[in-house]
Amino acid sequence: MVKKTKTVKKPWGAFEEFATNEKVTVKIITVNKGGILSLQSHKHRTELWVALDSGLIAVVGARKAKLSAGQKITIPKGAKHRIMAARKARFLEISFGRFDENDIVRYEDVYGRISKQDNKSSRKYRAL
Repeated sequence: MVKKTKTVKKPWGAFEEFATNEKVTVKIITVNKGGILSLQSHKHRTELWVALDSGLIAVVGARKAKLSAGQKITIPKGAKHRIMAARKARFLEISFGRFDENDIVRYEDVYGRISKQDNKSSRKYRAL
């Protein structure tokens, strides 16, 4: 379930290419120890997460994985997903497609950020 990346070897080492000539949004996200992002999905984008530190636990659909530094995981459009941290840790998030923070549908959120619209979408999603 990992978006294909390209490794190019050079005389001095190598580089890993995550996107070439694509419309992307790139963020480095820091999750505090014990922090947990919303269980959410997106209609208009696929995401590639690259763990920069160990200590992250990713959930995509029914799959749960402890991530080591450098490990990658792809989140398909429409997939329920979240990430949590056993200790303070960072990950690189590359969003492919139309990026819009309003594209987030939250199903669970420990910080109380589920709106009425999210609740409607959540019920509709569960019905599928």
